[in-house]
Amino acid sequence: MRILGLCGSLRSGSLNAAVLRSAAELTLPPRELVVDPGLGRLPFFDADVEMTALPGIVAELRAAVGAADGLLIVTPEYAHGTSGVLKNALEWLVGGGEIGGKPVALASASPAVTGGDRARAWLAETLTVMGAQVIPQDLRIPQATLKIADGRVTDEPTRAALAALLDDLAAAVVEAREADGSFAS
Repeated sequence: MRILGLCGSLRSGSLNAAVLRSAAELTLPPRELVVDPGLGRLPFFDADVEMTALPGIVAELRAAVGAADGLLIVTPEYAHGTSGVLKNALEWLVGGGEIGGKPVALASASPAVTGGDRARAWLAETLTVMGAQVIPQDLRIPQATLKIADGRVTDEPTRAALAALLDDLAAAVVEAREADGSFAS
């Protein structure tokens, strides 16, 4: 089972990138979590470019999403929404259709007590419109600076909640395979 991890933050010390790294560490065979190298490498979305000369880096992202059985998207919250870099990536994915029907789990880490609630809600709505199967379970990590150190989630209850989210995503992938049989193994 191949899960693709996407992070909506470009910051080197990102709390959300730390969550994604920890998720990769918690993912054991036969599951694998492949972390996208960074959405910041994508050009700004331009529908004219999409229709005439799809950039290779966008084709690579679409192929990675298409090859994945499910997605784990970890987002920061900026101005009550997700980051521009993640929104841009989603805009490039709309036209390809690879995310349609794909099980997706959402997580967010924030120094605030809200834990990125608004960003996850915004993201869930956008992904649903795109046809993704956003699972009802998600992970909110409030006061994340107390739970993340040295680029990893160190708080044991939070690590357990992250592992549970990965299990929920895996169960959704299995269910989607049984219903459709079209996802990659």
